[in-house]
Amino acid sequence: MRTLILWLFTVLFGLTHSYADTRPTIETTAPKRVVHIAADYNYPPYEFLDEEGQPAGYTVELTYAIAETMGLDIDLTMTDWQSAYTGLLDGTYDVLQNIAYSEERAKHIFFSSPHSIVSQSLFARKDGPHVDDISEVSGYEVIVQNASIMHEYLKQNFPETTIIPAPTHSAALRLLASGKHDFALTANSPSLYLSQEMGLSNLEPIARPVAGQRLSYGALPVNEDLMALFSEGLAILKNTGRQQEIYNKWFGTLDQSKTQWKKLGQYAFYTILALLFILGGIMIWNSMLRKEVERRSEQIKAQQEQLIQADKMASLGVLVSGVAHEINNPTGLLMLNLPILRSAWEDALPYLDEVEKEHAGLYLGGLSYQRLKAEIPYLLDEMQHSTDRIRNIVNDLKDFAREQPDEIWQEVNINQVVETAVRLVDKSLRNATEHFALHLDPRNPKIMGNPQRLEQVIINLVLNACDALENKSQALTISTSLNPDQSELLLAVEDQGCGIDQQALPRLTDPFFTTKRETGGTGLGLSVSAGIVKAHKGRLSFESSVGKGTVAIASFPILP
Repeated sequence: MRTLILWLFTVLFGLTHSYADTRPTIETTAPKRVVHIAADYNYPPYEFLDEEGQPAGYTVELTYAIAETMGLDIDLTMTDWQSAYTGLLDGTYDVLQNIAYSEERAKHIFFSSPHSIVSQSLFARKDGPHVDDISEVSGYEVIVQNASIMHEYLKQNFPETTIIPAPTHSAALRLLASGKHDFALTANSPSLYLSQEMGLSNLEPIARPVAGQRLSYGALPVNEDLMALFSEGLAILKNTGRQQEIYNKWFGTLDQSKTQWKKLGQYAFYTILALLFILGGIMIWNSMLRKEVERRSEQIKAQQEQLIQADKMASLGVLVSGVAHEINNPTGLLMLNLPILRSAWEDALPYLDEVEKEHAGLYLGGLSYQRLKAEIPYLLDEMQHSTDRIRNIVNDLKDFAREQPDEIWQEVNINQVVETAVRLVDKSLRNATEHFALHLDPRNPKIMGNPQRLEQVIINLVLNACDALENKSQALTISTSLNPDQSELLLAVEDQGCGIDQQALPRLTDPFFTTKRETGGTGLGLSVSAGIVKAHKGRLSFESSVGKGTVAIASFPILP
């Protein structure tokens, strides 16, 4: 169902922005809508105020990305959770960006599609009382964030528990660490993050975690249209990989201790200092030999670089094959077992329904049966999607070591592929430039190939061109044409952006080489694209001047 919804969003988005003219110029005339959004100032790494008092975190960055994609202006207010929640209900704020879903909340709040899932854990002092399951907390004093989903959960399911409200997660953890009360029931990732930040070494998570909570954007029914926009924006960011990049930025290194890194940094400093003295001596000795070596090394150097590159690519092919094999084995098991698990759950539903009729209020794993019945299909879908993503990443890496893609080829009208790709990146184009032009050869040239892989190449080239533009007055042009003897199709993506240094041009398609490392580039996009073009018996080349722009040209043999 979730896949169908995402597909419908993508189709509707494409139909709304289809190109009727082969040479359109996109003009932005409608004013952006201002959306007032509230967020918790103390819920890292999802949302928090950094050392300079500025909003930061996974959800904050995701919100700005959605606003950019959907053409919205946002007014983000960082406050405590209770004030944010109350402000949503009384209309002070249009949207609450990090609210957990519950059936009770859904009666008066519209939720977007979820952007993440967070588990809740029971934290205890290492020398304090311990339990094996959340169901055993009755009679204990449990600290929760005031008005949070866990506050509601304890009040509804364990009324005999003494609930101690705290304004923030950090306040709850500090209270527990100081020796007061028995447990704290808080979100797992933020609590681990805060424990490390505050040095609360006497706390640890215990018992089995409470089942994951879906975190979404929430709004009152009067702003239901906003939830549709945010759901559409999430779908676009997910399909383009931008959401995963933001997630990796904030959660990829959560388990690393800052203290350990500081110690490693000190060791590295002294090691580098010693190496610098050694390196100085080597450089002096090397300068004495350089003149003699340079006279005889020019030709040898060129040959050596070719051999090194060939050896590097051969080694990379072996490495990718081995890694792909090791990853595909557990991935294959997941893909095999998930349908069995889904089928087993569906077969068990009639029996569980009968048991639930006989025993009202049936609980499994600390959750009501009716909630599990609604949540488990969603969780299985998420697991299936994640497994498919692992498989796709492995397949991209395997393209480096593969001569030809193993997909079935067909006759492809390259103009249709370009139009499809342009529709998918329309929002990025409109955000990047006010002067976009599309010139398609009226002869509708055709080649043999795989349209999905060719579409991937075009999207990569267009997004790179958008990144290169420094302001909206600079132009971006996509064109298809034939070479003079009409033996090759030429697909060109030209931008008037910042350009590329001449020394970097020969390395643009090297695996893991990128000029955008500081903004999250991985160096895989152009490498994969070059592999796809080569597999289609074509060539990918670049022409660029710093400050004037870049032209990327993909050439393919024309279909006779």
